Amino acid sequence: MAAVALKLFTPARFLGVGRSAQASPRLKLHITASVMAATVEDFNNAKAKLGTLKKDPGNEVKLRIYALFKQATQGPCNTPKPSMLDFVNKAKWDAWKSLGSISQEEARQKYVVLISSLLEPETPAGVAAQPAGADTSYQNLLVSTQDQITTITLNRPEKKNAITVEMYTEIIQALDQASKDDSVITVITGSGDFYCSGNDLSNFTKIPEGGVEQMARSAADLLRDYVKAYIDFPKPLIGVINGPAVGISVTVLSLFDVVYATERATFHTPFSNLGQSPEGCSSYTFPKIMGAAKASEMLLFNKKLTAMEACQVGLVTEVFPDSSFHKEVWSRLKSYAKLPKNSLAYSKQLIRAAEKERLHAVNNQEVERLVERWLSDECMQAVMSFFQGKAKL
Repeated sequence: MAAVALKLFTPARFLGVGRSAQASPRLKLHITASVMAATVEDFNNAKAKLGTLKKDPGNEVKLRIYALFKQATQGPCNTPKPSMLDFVNKAKWDAWKSLGSISQEEARQKYVVLISSLLEPETPAGVAAQPAGADTSYQNLLVSTQDQITTITLNRPEKKNAITVEMYTEIIQALDQASKDDSVITVITGSGDFYCSGNDLSNFTKIPEGGVEQMARSAADLLRDYVKAYIDFPKPLIGVINGPAVGISVTVLSLFDVVYATERATFHTPFSNLGQSPEGCSSYTFPKIMGAAKASEMLLFNKKLTAMEACQVGLVTEVFPDSSFHKEVWSRLKSYAKLPKNSLAYSKQLIRAAEKERLHAVNNQEVERLVERWLSDECMQAVMSFFQGKAKL
């Protein structure tokens, strides 16, 4: 086995693969660079740069790196399956096997792009790896403007882009900045294999001196402002959904103008599992978009939609193959950004004018209901059960 592959799993570098990695990963890479074949030199350079990675990318990503390295150097997995009790080697075998018959050239390309995506967030501000026009004032976002497009990228890939309190504030700030800059359209997407896993539930563990009631009221004010930023956004807002989306990252999609998704994206709003209630104006927009019955399946009974199902009910505009997702979507976005800026903005205002007052009212109602939910024993017990379940993994 190659030294670089072994290095990923040595205790000196990372802790061993835990129980969460026992299931076969079904990760696919959303290529965010130009779709060009990686040379052997590119591959070797990426392999060398892997050793400079400072941050543990998590077990799923480490398995993905291992699998792509094996596929790129040896081809499809043809080794015997390890014993069920050999958890680490079985997880690695499953990861390699899951790549199927993709060519060594394709695996080499995906390996190079994955390593690059892991290194970019660690690159100091001002170096060449920064996107043109990048704003380096954000801790949890990558914000850049290029080709008349402002792109806001959720950038906590190691936490599946879960939204912290600080991140809510940054997204509000980024949307405000984008609303005033010279760009024609604004895009929101995610880094890594997830679009966004929703609210970071560790937010519930940070109890201020004023107690739970103060925490609930502060969270409500922040949530109200967060959703308001989407309702009032004046330019075309486009979601580029590069992977699974959960919770509030799903509900606010109904406030976007266009939503493009990769075929491997899923859409899940597990509010009742956590003793909570809908937000992001979804209690109003979802029944309007997809009908009451389909909306109830999602908002009441936690149904997870595939990308195609989300497209069929109107939550997603169009679904693309994962292999060509980036290339096709960004080709369209660049053509949209060449349209007259004021014409787009005024047309959006006309489309949304009749709904705006209603959306603000729904936002206020949902937030007030959530305050009651957050302070309820039912919600607290559900959140505690969630953390206890995670602790057992």
